Amino acid sequence: MNKQFKRTTVTSALPYANGPVHIGHLAGVYVPADIYVRYLRLKKEDVLFVGGSDEHGVPVTIRAKKEGCTPQDVVDRYHNLIKKSFEEFGISFDVYSRTTSNVHHQFASDFFRKLYDGGKLKEITEEQFCDEVTGEFLTDRNIVGECPRCHAQGAYGDQCEKCGATLSPDELINPTNKNNSGHGLVKRPTKNWYLPLGDYQKWLKEWILDGHKEWRTNVYGQCKSWLDMDLQPRAMTRDLDWGIPVPVEGADGKVLYVWFDAPIGYISNTKELCDKNPERWGTWQQWWQDNDTRLIHFIGKDNIVFHCLIFPVMMEAHGQYIMPDNVPANEFLNLENDKISTSRNWAVWLNEYLVDFPGKQDVLRYVLTANAPETKDNNFTWSDFQARNNNELVAVYGNFVNRALQLTKKYYNRLVPACGELTDYDKDTLKAFADVKGELEKLLDAFKFREAQKEAMNLARIGNKYLADCEPWKVIKTDAARVKTILHIALQLVANLSIAFEPFLPFSSEKLRQMLYMDSFEWNQLGKTDLLPVGHQLAEPELLFEKIEDEAIQAQLNRLENIKKANEEANYVANPIKPTIAFEDFEKLDIRVGTVLECQRVPKMKKLLQFRIADGLQDRTIVSGIAEHYSPEELVGKQVLFIANLAPRTFKNGLVSEGMILSAENHDGKLSVTSLLREVKPGSEVK
Repeated sequence: MNKQFKRTTVTSALPYANGPVHIGHLAGVYVPADIYVRYLRLKKEDVLFVGGSDEHGVPVTIRAKKEGCTPQDVVDRYHNLIKKSFEEFGISFDVYSRTTSNVHHQFASDFFRKLYDGGKLKEITEEQFCDEVTGEFLTDRNIVGECPRCHAQGAYGDQCEKCGATLSPDELINPTNKNNSGHGLVKRPTKNWYLPLGDYQKWLKEWILDGHKEWRTNVYGQCKSWLDMDLQPRAMTRDLDWGIPVPVEGADGKVLYVWFDAPIGYISNTKELCDKNPERWGTWQQWWQDNDTRLIHFIGKDNIVFHCLIFPVMMEAHGQYIMPDNVPANEFLNLENDKISTSRNWAVWLNEYLVDFPGKQDVLRYVLTANAPETKDNNFTWSDFQARNNNELVAVYGNFVNRALQLTKKYYNRLVPACGELTDYDKDTLKAFADVKGELEKLLDAFKFREAQKEAMNLARIGNKYLADCEPWKVIKTDAARVKTILHIALQLVANLSIAFEPFLPFSSEKLRQMLYMDSFEWNQLGKTDLLPVGHQLAEPELLFEKIEDEAIQAQLNRLENIKKANEEANYVANPIKPTIAFEDFEKLDIRVGTVLECQRVPKMKKLLQFRIADGLQDRTIVSGIAEHYSPEELVGKQVLFIANLAPRTFKNGLVSEGMILSAENHDGKLSVTSLLREVKPGSEVK
């Protein structure tokens, strides 16, 4: 823990190139990774930030089959979309490549061959699930069933999306064929190459459980739960036609397991960068094989087992790679109290956010960091998004900056005034900023980004309160010299905030520095009170943030509501048929046609409508609980079906209902009154 490293390699989990990136990905992986990298760069440390698209695996083939195109078509489209979205959002990768590149294919093949030639892999023939009709072997992702841990339906053969448990197809309860729901599953023997995790169990325990007690509780705990069991061999190859061919004779029709080739993408992407610009980056080996390099993996909790157990065993088996020094995995982020799901389209997609909220990258970065699921699952709501923007970014940080700059413009023509004698309050305020560098470092070094951003915002609160308490707009009338000191201090605090917020809100910090004409900004300047010299010219002030109105938030809520309705419709299954009855029982019901003569709401009964129905004999009154689904005007003159021989029912208000109007209940709970294709005489019987 106390080792001094010369450089840091930072990786962020490779997103599957089968769809856009959503806020769950951002909060769990990419925003915290970017905060950390920007922090190291501000400190002038040597750091490499590696990203890329994971373009193999079953999710890609599922998307291709669904869209009627090739897997390459899918990954080309989504790789470009994801890369562009990351760039616009300010995720500052040094390299963002892909696992379909020639460099990666060769590198991953060579890596596998090194393990194979060294006898590190075991060739095992065992029975695996395949389609009983086509004979096609099914990957873990194409087998679904009931999760043995949380008993959720639809769990995949490799993982349950509800509880996050890592699984195997054999563990599923009632496994079924996801590819062809009408085809059954059978088991047939097939040969694959396995990584014998159990051979490395003692080493893993010493390395993680003894050597990295400082890891986050969720990471350490999940590793311990795995290491307390006997680790089983894990197949590193699959029977599949999309992926990197297994570079072994007799392995036709087999590819490298996506969780073997994907993490190697970190290394191959580094090689791609270094080979293109060796003067800037040196060799790829120094970033992955030098013991003076610190390796950090940013991932979500569903990837812990792969990055803390399987990938390290791969690198240990190879024999030439460093191990991760930390794996700060986050928990999951929910959306409006529901689990984010790509299959249900229940997400806020980054590419759509950038269109709907142009220029507001930092607002989303701020909210996701404030709600970061660092220790437990957390929740994103659009109301909280609006409140944090309006009440914190605008009303606190933005208000402080705007006041300081506007008053300097008004009183001193945008020139930094000189500082006079300090009061005790001035000294206390400056001391709070002098201590900020150490506080932020302590939190950022411990990967506590939520608390670190809160600390930065607390400084903005101090600055905002300082101006509010000192009231320079009043003091100017009686003590002009004092106002110079107040605004000098305020401007130094503003300059400090442009550095303190740089890792979190890079776009706003850049905008603020432009308003301050502040060219130099480094981490070691944080806490200083002479960042802006006396007489320094400031630019024309602008608003740093702007309010987000209710209409913009409502549009997002409406979108989610429409998605929820679409999912309900898509997943609708009619209720089971009730028990069989005798025809004679049906004949007892006297169902007739009635014409609605009058319809009105029942006072103080929001669900009830009162009807006067012409039934062919004499008019009758029927009270029906459909007021939330129809207005009275919609029903007057319409013909409806009603049960004519029900015993009258008396309501508390004295109304008597002489029958029941028939309605159908939709999947969303809405009622639809039954009607006729052709008009008939009132009182006609339903046969």
